[in-house]
Amino acid sequence: MTATVDVMLPFYGDPDLLRRAVRSVQGQTRTDWRLTVVDDGYPDDTIGPWFAGLGDDRIRYRRNTTRLGAQPNNRHCIDAVECEFFVMMGADDLMLPDYLDTVLGLHERFPGAAVVQPGVEVMDADDQPVRPLADRVKAVLAPSGSGPRELGGEALAVSLLRGNWLYNPSLCWRSAALKEITIPESADVFDLALPIEVIASGQTVVVDDDVCFRYRRHRSSDSGSGAAAGNRFAEERRYFAAEAARMDARGWRRAARAARGHVSSRLNAAVQLPGALLRRDTAALRALGEHLLAR
Repeated sequence: MTATVDVMLPFYGDPDLLRRAVRSVQGQTRTDWRLTVVDDGYPDDTIGPWFAGLGDDRIRYRRNTTRLGAQPNNRHCIDAVECEFFVMMGADDLMLPDYLDTVLGLHERFPGAAVVQPGVEVMDADDQPVRPLADRVKAVLAPSGSGPRELGGEALAVSLLRGNWLYNPSLCWRSAALKEITIPESADVFDLALPIEVIASGQTVVVDDDVCFRYRRHRSSDSGSGAAAGNRFAEERRYFAAEAARMDARGWRRAARAARGHVSSRLNAAVQLPGALLRRDTAALRALGEHLLAR
């Protein structure tokens, strides 16, 4: 069977969670998929033999000879996409059995959409459903309504620039949509920059409530630890300043204001302040303060 969707899985982390993510792809009721795991050099010599023993010709395991880092490896995965649709899955997340049925069905229903955001359940390190602050904020920021709805234009850009409510590992992209844009170079904000670029090009996003994907929220993550140290916010400010200028040039004044305000990014900095105070981390306090007060 010819594959319809590339499931790209960049990996550097827990091998046991990786195996479970792979099994969740194998458990899909829809079978026209191809899974490509791109191991960014994680130091575990059991991973390659495990994949070799799966005996599933829909699964490809590749290992980078030199570690690229998270975002460069993501770009490497995008470059390897060949099918009509693709998913950039997290190596610790889980697809429910009807995930591909759901998202590909929505692409069939909305053939002009660039990307589908299905319903997502957030889980902790022990697979238990959780709703930490970040996800409660996402729920508030997400568009209102119920059932599948196709969104686009300045209103959608405003919504995402105020706060990114998407769950990027759960998104199913129409591969051709990315050929119509220039993929952003920004590193720390890549997960937001890509959908904003697509929306600014005139393409649409389908949002649905049907939960078919489980997203793992760890207490500590690369993005969280970076935010706590205050070292990601300078990059975010540069990104939002550039987006504000671009939205102004496009005539999207409300989107430009949302980019300048970048409210949820500032709130994220505020959340990190108590920890920086407890650590007496003057460098982090300076970085967080600059981000909160930047104009």
